[in-house]
Amino acid sequence: MIQVKAKDIMTSEVITVKKDTPIEDIAKILIEKRISGVVVVDDENKVVGVVSETDIVKKEKNIKVPSFITILQGVVFLDSIKEMEEDIKRVAAYKAEDIMSSDVLTVNEKDDLEYVANLMIEKSINRVPVVDDTKTLKGIICRYDIIKSMFSR
Repeated sequence: MIQVKAKDIMTSEVITVKKDTPIEDIAKILIEKRISGVVVVDDENKVVGVVSETDIVKKEKNIKVPSFITILQGVVFLDSIKEMEEDIKRVAAYKAEDIMSSDVLTVNEKDDLEYVANLMIEKSINRVPVVDDTKTLKGIICRYDIIKSMFSR
């Protein structure tokens, strides 16, 4: 039996953006192309992040102000100030690098379809960039690509 590889089912024409792409432009791309996320690449076409619909929606969420109490005329925060700082940063974000997920899982173009499918299920991800041995972006695999390959044989 022939093993199907990532390169056999990936979409090679990947819609990418750079770290300095405005979020408004990314939103337009997602709407026009009817996709749920874009890969962020550097000048050498290496994957540096992913921006998904969720990242954009999270940007718009309200800032959670930490609860506090006053003791002896001092303020003691009960929640994390760091969380509030991250919320402020997210709301003020205006470029891909400000909201992208930078801990991106990738697969190699030589990886078996079974491995890719299991990774996506295990990690609950909708898309995974496909790279070569030099970590250069070669394509992308979405859940749709896996379903299509399963039922088109």
